[in-house]
Amino acid sequence: MSHESFERLAHVASAAAAAAPASADAHALVVDDDPLMRQMITSYLSDYDIRVTALADGSEVIARLEHDSIDLILLDLKLPGEDGMQIARRVRALHDVPILMLTGRKDEADRVMGLEIGADDYLTKPFSPRELLARIRALLRRTRSQESVAEGVAKLRAYRFAGWELNVRLRRLVSPEGKTVPCTKSEFNLLVAFLSDPQRVLSRDDLLDRSRLYNDEVYDRTVDVQVGRLRKKLEAVPPAAPLIRTERGAGYMLTVPVEIVR
Repeated sequence: MSHESFERLAHVASAAAAAAPASADAHALVVDDDPLMRQMITSYLSDYDIRVTALADGSEVIARLEHDSIDLILLDLKLPGEDGMQIARRVRALHDVPILMLTGRKDEADRVMGLEIGADDYLTKPFSPRELLARIRALLRRTRSQESVAEGVAKLRAYRFAGWELNVRLRRLVSPEGKTVPCTKSEFNLLVAFLSDPQRVLSRDDLLDRSRLYNDEVYDRTVDVQVGRLRKKLEAVPPAAPLIRTERGAGYMLTVPVEIVR
């Protein structure tokens, strides 16, 4: 990045400084080999009470995650030695921390690959610091919302609906006939998303946020496929009416009431 580009970004950052409230108690790990980029991000996010640890390469990323409380990783795709894709793959194998990929590349294949290996969002350089902050806040909100849902789910034992029972602690789905129906991890998470908010239309974004089926623009198709598979399993025992109804242009809805077993 040139000094002129940095000056422009710093000016935008300064102009946006009063635009939104602080993201309290967040700790971001920035991994970028460009010292000006690290300086700009650190300076800007610090104005919003986001603590920043900055690294020039990925050699210390795992160690930092093990010893520090990291809420978010901003990870450059092109790094000396181990690149951002490799680092993201290693991080995702060990941790659920949100990853925002930063890159100068505009190739869609790179973007999709980054998301498929576990990155949660993707931002192409040069970017507005204000947009960076907005994306960080969105990821933090999503993560905290998921944590709240996970805490609530951890306190209950099972959901019962239309004769079915989903034992959350055992991750076991039992049909009205008493038979165990195998579920993949994605199907289980998706069903929990429906059961935690029954008889309400959930958009694809709602289902993605709640079930962790991340994949950017291929997400819509991923949700449709997963809902189709789940629906087929639930309707192997024919109900009086479809348990999951498609609301055209809006999303999906679990049509029956749900009993919570604690």
